[in-house]
Amino acid sequence: MAILIDSGTKAVVQGITGTQGSFHTKLMLNYGTKIVAGVTPGKGGLQVEDVPVYDTVNEALNEHEADASIIFVPAPVVRDAVLEAIGSGLKLVVIITEGVPMKDAMEFLWEAKRSSVQIVGPNTPGVITPSECKLGIMPSHVFKKGKVGVVSRSGTLTYEVSAGLTQSGLGQSTCLGLGGDALVGLTFVEALEMFKNDRETDAVALIGEIGGNGEERAAEYIKTTKYPKPVVAYVVGLSAPSGKRMGHAGAIIMGRSGTAESKIKAFESVGVDIAEMPNDVARILRERI
Repeated sequence: MAILIDSGTKAVVQGITGTQGSFHTKLMLNYGTKIVAGVTPGKGGLQVEDVPVYDTVNEALNEHEADASIIFVPAPVVRDAVLEAIGSGLKLVVIITEGVPMKDAMEFLWEAKRSSVQIVGPNTPGVITPSECKLGIMPSHVFKKGKVGVVSRSGTLTYEVSAGLTQSGLGQSTCLGLGGDALVGLTFVEALEMFKNDRETDAVALIGEIGGNGEERAAEYIKTTKYPKPVVAYVVGLSAPSGKRMGHAGAIIMGRSGTAESKIKAFESVGVDIAEMPNDVARILRERI
């Protein structure tokens, strides 16, 4: 069984009647994802791509079984949507929306932890287990079933690295984006733990960027657990100026904290191979597996 999602996952789309929600619902259905219901307050009774729409998550779950939610609602109401999903008993919530207010994120991340709910995002491209299930907005054609787990803070680089793995014949077990907002749910350490216990994963590609200390924590975890699977890291932002936000709300360095250099040094100190370019990830992993 893959991590987070697989062919048996059943999902609800919150914000399904919006432009992005309806567009990506169609693509997820085309990929084979089991979208059982959509939720948009005030739009109950409609259908989107033959998926029934309900006013609340509870109403949807009264009629359908589901394991997960994927959220496309505007940032100011993400808090309410996430708390509704948590309160309804769903155990995985993928938040595509970016720019969620930090106070709101703090509240629903705390509630998720208290309720043992896994949050992916906000500002994530989602999660994909190739040939089984996609909960996200990633271009599915670049992914292929394989044995490399991919965890990344960058959506675009997730696609680029995964395309390289596909072209090299390695493929991917599961690919997931942690999210680019300053506060997110799933961490590098948690993802590495999942991949460590996943029989479908033989190695891990980790894509980091400037800001925060998630990569340094991952390096420490790899060291303390004597991580049993090969890990290759690609960290972007070597030329990023201090104090400037670079694309993501979480991608900002202050002084020496959160620099690409500090992250690369942390990984090198625990024996993690460093890729200088995205295409190097596949080449190095072919040598390690």
